[in-house]
Amino acid sequence: MKILPRLKSFLFSDNKRTALVHKNILWSFLIKGWSGIVMLLSIPITISCLGEYKNGVWMTIATILLWIDSFDIGLGNGMRNKLATYLAKDEMGKARECVSTTFFMLILIIIPVLIVLLFLAHQIDWYKILNVSPYRVDDLTGVLTLSFSLVCMTFVFKFIGNVYMALQLPAINNAMVVGGQTLALLATFIVLATGKQSLFLIAIANTLMPLLVYLVAYPLTFHRYYPQLAPSLRLFNKNSLHVLFSLGINFFILQIASVVLVTMSNVIISHILSPQMVTHYQIVFRYFSLLTMIFTVIGMPYWSATTNAYAKGDLEWIKHSMYNIRRIVALLVVSAVIMILIAPYVYRLWIGADITIPASLNISMAAYFALIIISTSYSYFLYGFGVLRLQLIFTTAAMICFPLIGYILCKEIGTTGIIMALLITQLPGMICNMMQYHKIVNRSADGIWIK
Repeated sequence: MKILPRLKSFLFSDNKRTALVHKNILWSFLIKGWSGIVMLLSIPITISCLGEYKNGVWMTIATILLWIDSFDIGLGNGMRNKLATYLAKDEMGKARECVSTTFFMLILIIIPVLIVLLFLAHQIDWYKILNVSPYRVDDLTGVLTLSFSLVCMTFVFKFIGNVYMALQLPAINNAMVVGGQTLALLATFIVLATGKQSLFLIAIANTLMPLLVYLVAYPLTFHRYYPQLAPSLRLFNKNSLHVLFSLGINFFILQIASVVLVTMSNVIISHILSPQMVTHYQIVFRYFSLLTMIFTVIGMPYWSATTNAYAKGDLEWIKHSMYNIRRIVALLVVSAVIMILIAPYVYRLWIGADITIPASLNISMAAYFALIIISTSYSYFLYGFGVLRLQLIFTTAAMICFPLIGYILCKEIGTTGIIMALLITQLPGMICNMMQYHKIVNRSADGIWIK
């Protein structure tokens, strides 16, 4: 009987900012719970469609597509922070100008990017780079051409999610993402059911469906629910680009570093070992990424809420929020240990007994995700503060060092070596995040600690 009063207290806190965060966490849990199911179902269905080898090729292509998201030069997250600040101060004119400038700038950015990508798709020998046999995978160029085109279109409209996060409604952004994933899963199942399994059709399923969700969301967002924020070409202000870029470029570098780590992991494994081993790596990665999925649901709402609190000088709210986040992190670290113990049984139920995953891969991957969760728990608050200089230094160093360290360790100890390289390059950044957060909230930060 105590559950209902606690739930009521959780959802209807006296602090409006806290209540909004809690409501988004609850809705996001429901949405992300479904997202987790979709992710788990998509792997065995896609493997059934393509087999281990072609699935590994698609997984590698999918990580290459992540690069396209980074071409916004941080505009999306820069807009998110500035929009949250304008909304906190009720400056609606500046808020709409911020949204308009970002939207049309994204269009200007992606057009030349798409032209270059299409050129590269036809001029580079992708079979050689990815160590793919042309006898086992046909028309790789066509798959890349299609994927680049559709993902570039999605690139522009995905900024809608940043708008909702600035509105402190990350659950809406999560719903759009999961909607695309769900439609992609359904399309993949149709491909499997029709017996016309091909890499080309899987590429269509996974790149077209998310775009359709955003194309539907655009008019609903800006013509029905938030017309006061609707993009307008006449409100495009090149002078405000400096404000967006000055903060956004920091997020851009952080995005690039993250994409390098994810992309290079798959490319190195495919090149040194084989595309088949990418499938094994991704199975373990997806399994333990459930931990970050849970933490993102809880932590993400605090980003824009922290921007709001910091703009109003409410450091006590920030300290109390971090106390709650630490308790969640501790539970997730314990969960990682439990996931290691039950992993063999989960894999057998999930993907069958044909694929064997070594224990060393599970242990190292669990350690990596535990480190990422701890580091990110501080990053969300630092993002909210808009204080990113030190994170840039450490993530840039990780981005530069990882390919060489990963290549060496992968050749020496196989797939587990890639994860060891991730741990080595990410640990210094985690320590720095912890130190910087404590200095800021205790008002002892100066110099580079406050930039």
